[in-house]
Amino acid sequence: MTRTASTAVSSGKQMLSDQVYAHLRDAIMRGDYAPGDALKPQDLAKEQGVSLAVVREALVRVVGEGLADRLPNRGFAVPDFSDRRWQEIAEARRTIEPILLRMSIERGDVDWEARVRAAHHRLARTPAWVPQESEYYSDAWSEAHRLFHRTLLEGCGNPVLLETFDRLWTASELARRWSAHRNPDRDDAAEHRCLEEAALARDADTAAETLARHLTLTAAGLEA
Repeated sequence: MTRTASTAVSSGKQMLSDQVYAHLRDAIMRGDYAPGDALKPQDLAKEQGVSLAVVREALVRVVGEGLADRLPNRGFAVPDFSDRRWQEIAEARRTIEPILLRMSIERGDVDWEARVRAAHHRLARTPAWVPQESEYYSDAWSEAHRLFHRTLLEGCGNPVLLETFDRLWTASELARRWSAHRNPDRDDAAEHRCLEEAALARDADTAAETLARHLTLTAAGLEA
């Protein structure tokens, strides 16, 4: 096989892997797989019309994002509600994010205030639930939610700390959707409004306490 042909084959395999990965990630996020459900490579390969090698490569990527587990001698599965990782991630976020919010309130300028207000307005005006899309949060709301929380912390001006936030946010997205699904009466809108008000009032103590409580409620929702 020539180098050109080999490169084409490799590129084609990567494209297929990307497609299967995107399908798996979206299916898990939508709730097509319940917590603890097995992800069987053979079934996925047949369903997607690709090789086992392509499916396994995609599964490894999903595992890397914390959306699946690789179980010794048992293949792959969606994590369970009871997985300790969710509480560990929540603890990490409660430790780091209130500190970043305090830094943002101390360092953020008028432009930061404007971005916070705009991000909250977008979040408040975006429907959280789109029944025909998923039983979980809509993709549009999830992105508006991420942008609001990140914008609150961006005033800290430290890209290394913000990268840590990004990693923890991605790792906790599945647990966040599960928690909301199990606790539909929780008033997220009020919690986010309090966060915005405290941040823009430059009330660091209230803002940090509100954020810590907000994160705690999400983790507690998985234990309900």
